[in-house]
Amino acid sequence: MTPQPRPETDFPWWLVILSIIGAVLFYEVLSSEVYAAALNTLLKGVGITIAVAVVAYLGACLLGLCLAVMGLSRYAFLRQTARLYIEVMRGIPIIVLLLYVAFVLAPALVAAVNWVAEPLGLSPWRTRDFPLIARAAIALMLAYSAFLAEIFRAGLQAVDEGQIEAAEALGLGGWQRFRHIVFPQAFRMILPPLGNDFVAMIKDSSLVSVLGVSDITQLAKVTAAGNFRYFETYNVAALLYLTMTIGLSLILRRIEARLRARGQG
Repeated sequence: MTPQPRPETDFPWWLVILSIIGAVLFYEVLSSEVYAAALNTLLKGVGITIAVAVVAYLGACLLGLCLAVMGLSRYAFLRQTARLYIEVMRGIPIIVLLLYVAFVLAPALVAAVNWVAEPLGLSPWRTRDFPLIARAAIALMLAYSAFLAEIFRAGLQAVDEGQIEAAEALGLGGWQRFRHIVFPQAFRMILPPLGNDFVAMIKDSSLVSVLGVSDITQLAKVTAAGNFRYFETYNVAALLYLTMTIGLSLILRRIEARLRARGQG
């Protein structure tokens, strides 16, 4: 029987091709005044893009893990609550959720805070004091937590029941079993989809431009509208996103390989 090829052993010709194309494009960017001007402007949005993605993803991971644990709870109320949240969030487009959080949920939250603060004599909080970047991060967190919850749930259920029973026989409590036995093994199995979702988060963070947040996409829109160099400006924006996502994918592949080797050792 012919052995099946292993994709991870292939020489990364795709990376060589992308590196050559990227080098040519970066040379063009740095040697052209139009490209260089667009790059200097769009670089100001890289920090915002990364900050929104990282904060939203960390919050989504925490909330998603809580939802996964709730979904596996012995209590039907917790299981049904988690399922309700997951199905609702997965059914709403992210851009609609962004607008809803920014212009419905945020004012409602401000009103609730003021309702509590007023009897205490505290100064009222104005809706405009709620930063748009924070609203965008909250919306992305809520959206992605539903998808991450399913990933965490699958990983937790994939851990061998025998190991959990053995840990219980050794006298480990529920939290100790989760911390030392269940979660480390589940994390190794779900790292690839978690990494894929983080890459997707980097790309979906471009949606925050609809709120006027000065990320790469918003700065590209404003710059192109001002200089009418749409081709050059959006080429630079695409190049920046590709650099971040491909670089992140390579880092995640290296981490996965190390965890796989450690698990086999």
